[in-house]
Amino acid sequence: MTLVEAIRLAFSGLLSNRLRSGLTMLGILIGVGAVILLVAVGNGASASVQSSIQGLGSNLITVSPSNLRVGGVQQGFGTGNTLSMQDVAALKDRTLAPDVVTAIPNVGGRAQITYGNQNWSTSLSGTTEQFPQVRNYQLAEGQFFTAQDVQAQRKVAVLGPTVVQNLFGGQDPLGQTIKINRQIFRVVGVFQSKGSSGFTNQDDLVAMPITTAWSFLLGGHSVQSIYVQAASSEATQSAESEITQVLLDRHHISSVANADFQLQSQADVLNTASQVTGTLTLLLGAIAAISLVVGGIGIMNIMLVTVTERTREIGIRKAIGARRRDVLLQFLIESMFLSAVGGALGILVGTLGSSALGSLVSSLHPLVSPSSIVLAFGVSLGIGLFFGIYPANRAARLHPIEALRYE
Repeated sequence: MTLVEAIRLAFSGLLSNRLRSGLTMLGILIGVGAVILLVAVGNGASASVQSSIQGLGSNLITVSPSNLRVGGVQQGFGTGNTLSMQDVAALKDRTLAPDVVTAIPNVGGRAQITYGNQNWSTSLSGTTEQFPQVRNYQLAEGQFFTAQDVQAQRKVAVLGPTVVQNLFGGQDPLGQTIKINRQIFRVVGVFQSKGSSGFTNQDDLVAMPITTAWSFLLGGHSVQSIYVQAASSEATQSAESEITQVLLDRHHISSVANADFQLQSQADVLNTASQVTGTLTLLLGAIAAISLVVGGIGIMNIMLVTVTERTREIGIRKAIGARRRDVLLQFLIESMFLSAVGGALGILVGTLGSSALGSLVSSLHPLVSPSSIVLAFGVSLGIGLFFGIYPANRAARLHPIEALRYE
């Protein structure tokens, strides 16, 4: 029997029980669709997190004070007060740290902003004029404050899009007067949107000169953290070594183990986030794959029922010369056809479902990858083959005389 004839016989057998064949394919359809949808959600989450982290700058290094100890008890992260403007100046010295482009100080906290009868609580960042360069922020309108603004302690502010939306609605914020913790400031610029990193909203902030923040809002002259821009992402490790040595020398510390500061690069954060989201995607795919196995068991069950119902037909075919491999091929084609059609429909449902989910839930951005489509379809074919072998082999091993006598 030729392959074409085997395919024709398999199709005719499936078409004779359309409802049962359709319900069997439904199990594979759900399994493949679930795999594609959940993996797309995982891929979308991974891409969103990585994009947000890279938006901070892949060559960004954050220097924070080490944890303060009070009475032998370690306090929270960055509670020490060991960084200064002199440290910032030393890190900007290219003779001491050739792989560092520049460094900026940062002080911050929460700030209550009011405009008219509207108010909004946001993140405050007191910094210098190089903030957009180091933190990879772009301006949508207006301008960032200048070095002269920093020196003169001017009450000027640059707002994030979230703050603008909640305070001004559709009004133009440029030149408007706002109150930050009851202090009057003038809006000179608005940042472009960078979105959320999954933990913090990068658009929900207000930036101002660090000298202004010290004098009118926070008090003191301490530096909470230093943002350092390395020459490139490849030079990040070299820059970290240079930063460590410069600060150890300035703080008169002989051992890294006793350092009163700590470093964290965006590359480290990105690697950690990639591992976490990769594990999440794998877990989601594995959970969805369980339904594929259930669908395969359904194929085996239906094929066993089919073999039992068509025992006399198998006996007749064998009696007139059909070989064992002909019967085996026929039933294998039937099971693989069920899994192939179910898999193809599952791909369509999973792809459309991903698009629909992204439209319904704004925080989700499912990303369907070609590799997940190929893998899901390949697994569905493999399941059809694996779970179809036993019923097909059982049919092929039937003795013609016993099959003809079957009632």
